[in-house]
Amino acid sequence: MEIIIFTQRVELITSYGERRDCADQRISDFIYTCGYLPVPIANKPEIMQKIISEIKPSKIILTGGNSLVKYGGNAPERDETDKILIELSIKNKIPLYGFCRGMQSILDYFGNDLVKVSGHVAVRHKISGIEGITEVNSYHNEACTELANNELSVIMQSDDGVIEKIRHKTLPIVGTMWHPEREKPFNDRDINIMKGL
Repeated sequence: MEIIIFTQRVELITSYGERRDCADQRISDFIYTCGYLPVPIANKPEIMQKIISEIKPSKIILTGGNSLVKYGGNAPERDETDKILIELSIKNKIPLYGFCRGMQSILDYFGNDLVKVSGHVAVRHKISGIEGITEVNSYHNEACTELANNELSVIMQSDDGVIEKIRHKTLPIVGTMWHPEREKPFNDRDINIMKGL
C-alpha cells in the first residue's frame, strides 16, 4: 500500500505548557478510503525530513487548521513545515494536495496574497468553473480572489469571487479550499482528486 504523509495542526495547551500536533481522525479515514496508508507528520522540520527520506511517500497532503503567521496565525513551525513540504514536492515531483490552510500555503508559496472574507465559515455554498458546478463545505476566514502568479490555474470559484480550487500548470500540485474529510459520506469528487494526482 502506498504511503501518504499528511500535516497536522498545532494546538496550544497553555495549562500544560504544550504545543501539540494533532489532526482530525477523519483525515486518516479519508486517505485510507482513497486506498493509501496515512502517516501523520510532525511539525518539526528536521524530524519531518528524516521521516520522508526513510519512508519515501507517494503523495503529500497539507491539511487545514492554523492561519498562516503573516495573517494572524500563531504556529510558525506549521508555516515552515508546509514550505519545506512544498519544496520537497517540487524538487522530487511528489504529488501534493493542499486543502483549506494547505491551499493557502500553496497560494502563499507561489506569491499570491490572501484577503479576509466573510460568509465562508461553517457553511455550504456553490462553486463553478471548468469542472462545472458543485457544492462544497467552507471553513475559512482568509482566501485568495486573484492570482498574482501565472504558475497556478484557477479551476473553480465561488459566486463572490473566492478561488476554491487551483492546479499548478506543470507540476502535480492541487489545492482546494474545502475539507474532503468533512464530507459524509466522502465525496467521489475528492477521492478522484487524490487518485488523479
